[in-house]
Amino acid sequence: MARNTFLKENTINCLLETSVERFGTRPALGMALETPLSYSELFSQVSNMAAVLKKQGVRKGDRVAILGENSPNWCIACLASMRIGAIVVPVLPDFPEADIHHILLDSEAKILFTTQRQVEKVLGLREHKLLAVITLDDFSAESDLLTVEPISKFVEKARNFLRQIPDKIGLKSTAVGADDVASIIYTSGTSGHSKAVLLTHGNFIANVLTTSNYLLEIQPGWTFLSILPLSHTYEFTLGFLFPLLNGSRIAYVGKTPTPSILEKICKVEKPEVIAAVPLIMEKIYKKKVLAAFEKKFILKLIAKVPGLKLRIYRKIADKLVEFFGGELKTMAIGGAAINREAEMFLKKSGFPYLIGYGLTESAPLLAGGPWADPTIAVGSTGKPIPGVEIRIADPDPKTGIGEILARGPNIMQGYYNNPQATREALDDEGWLHTGDLGNFDKANNLFIRGRSKNMILKSNGENIYPEAIEDKINSCIHVMESLVMEVNGQLEAWVYLDYDLIDEETRGRNQQQKLEYIDEVLLRLKETINPQLSAFAQIGRFVEHKEPFEKTATSKIKRYLYAH
Repeated sequence: MARNTFLKENTINCLLETSVERFGTRPALGMALETPLSYSELFSQVSNMAAVLKKQGVRKGDRVAILGENSPNWCIACLASMRIGAIVVPVLPDFPEADIHHILLDSEAKILFTTQRQVEKVLGLREHKLLAVITLDDFSAESDLLTVEPISKFVEKARNFLRQIPDKIGLKSTAVGADDVASIIYTSGTSGHSKAVLLTHGNFIANVLTTSNYLLEIQPGWTFLSILPLSHTYEFTLGFLFPLLNGSRIAYVGKTPTPSILEKICKVEKPEVIAAVPLIMEKIYKKKVLAAFEKKFILKLIAKVPGLKLRIYRKIADKLVEFFGGELKTMAIGGAAINREAEMFLKKSGFPYLIGYGLTESAPLLAGGPWADPTIAVGSTGKPIPGVEIRIADPDPKTGIGEILARGPNIMQGYYNNPQATREALDDEGWLHTGDLGNFDKANNLFIRGRSKNMILKSNGENIYPEAIEDKINSCIHVMESLVMEVNGQLEAWVYLDYDLIDEETRGRNQQQKLEYIDEVLLRLKETINPQLSAFAQIGRFVEHKEPFEKTATSKIKRYLYAH
């Protein structure tokens, strides 16, 4: 484990207590453009909530579910539950109703925290063990099957309860150790098989300490802009626990982070750190960078002169930093693979970014950074983080590619109520079998080549990694996203196009002419991509996919929905 320079115990409870002692009056977290809670105010509200949860009958080991959008109340509910030893079950807000019902029943949750936008999904829940449903945004709702109350009423119970006792219950945390389960997280994977991951306090703290000591140094008072769901380990660990440990302020966007909303918020909040998925930076790259070179003849000419092209890249990078408020020190990018061409621009332009790799099962970080290491190669995820061992199982003799295995203090205990899946994922020596394929270069950079389940084995014995082909296709300016699969013995590429760009390019044409133009775009894609591929990996057909692909919380396509 990373060197613990702050905490007496490797628990989230100790993290909160230590931060309150060190940064009591500093701002801790709040909605963007609103006055934040200080660390002391956060701790007070967490203690009050812990008291009323205890009064409600929640005990150590009980499950408390949270289904809602990011907010200070989400954080308070989470920390209060963990404070009394309860296990938090965060639920992704975009899960469908059937999945939410399954999670609440399977986890046997006692309390559910939710919001107005989500509460309709649970009002019809039957045969549950919920004692109460509390709306984090103070929304009132009624149900014959559930007791629903706004958080203000719930907190008022705490105040009344605390007035009656001299020793304020909740101010001292229930005895919780590093090996106690802190969270059960139901994954939303690309394979379609949801599993419930058991992560301990020690798992999370191992990742947080490594991030602090190795990946990125931050200063107290820095602002983290939160745009990803807290119910995902990526945001929870790196966008919540990490800044809290270091005295930073967290600002929650609270809306879909469109470019216009981000620009407006960043102008005021001026964040130093943002954790993002590749899709955000890829869109900005195509709209702000690639489009400029495609449309402006003079830029195309200048771009052929290496020195001038680099100067243009750096000016564009400065504009992007300004777009994010002007104070950006790091854009952390993870959760999915970033397009190589887009990353090449970020690297050459000097834009401040970090790539990381991990899984829910590893709380989540396995490899990444560190910041400003000149040996990190574009296309890689950086180095294995300290304290984590990574090895490649059964590597291909020619390519060195094999399944990525990981072992360390951040690796899960197993899957809840699923011993068979646990045995398949964790071997007797403690290695987590990630299901990802990868290899190392000579500088110890880890490259992710795809999922073992997605690999296509051709009749001639050649292995094809569809993610690598998709990366090339997604570099094309007309493509928003793509999916490569084998259909009837040949490879097909399904592409969702940039219809705004196509509309702009076909302005004045009738509908038939627009359809013919799309056919031309698909043909040009085939003519552009196939020469970049090996003979055995040629794409037989490019097919227009007229809607965005369904994706996980970190913007990975749910491939199983499109499998033949």
